[in-house]
Amino acid sequence: MNATIIALLGYITWTLLLLIALAAYRTVLVSQKQRLPNQFKADGSDSPDFGQRLTRAHLNCAESFVIIGGIMLLALATNASIITDSLAYFLLAARICQSVVHLISTSVFAVQIRFFFFLIQVGICGIWLFKLFTKFIY
Repeated sequence: MNATIIALLGYITWTLLLLIALAAYRTVLVSQKQRLPNQFKADGSDSPDFGQRLTRAHLNCAESFVIIGGIMLLALATNASIITDSLAYFLLAARICQSVVHLISTSVFAVQIRFFFFLIQVGICGIWLFKLFTKFIY
């Protein structure tokens, strides 16, 4: 397996782990009679602080998958994963770090660190898109 496949599997696994954690968190709230099962807002805005952060961390992964996963899948489908392989693990690490920082804190410093990890992902995707465009358009 190449790095793009492993990073894509890692990204999907991380998103699934966050979803499982969110389901477990909400199950605990329901079992402790703090919430009814049908009282949760999809965006987590009605949850305690950690619940909001967990919801947003999961949704951030899902929202970003359209771009990150799309680029990786495009590279794999067109046999161009040599373009994504070199930075695939860095992108996955930045994604996981962004989520972990999000789960830990929403302080100004934490948000700045989280944004830094987000920018790494955006930069890597920009590099990949540029290389894919130049490979297939020119």
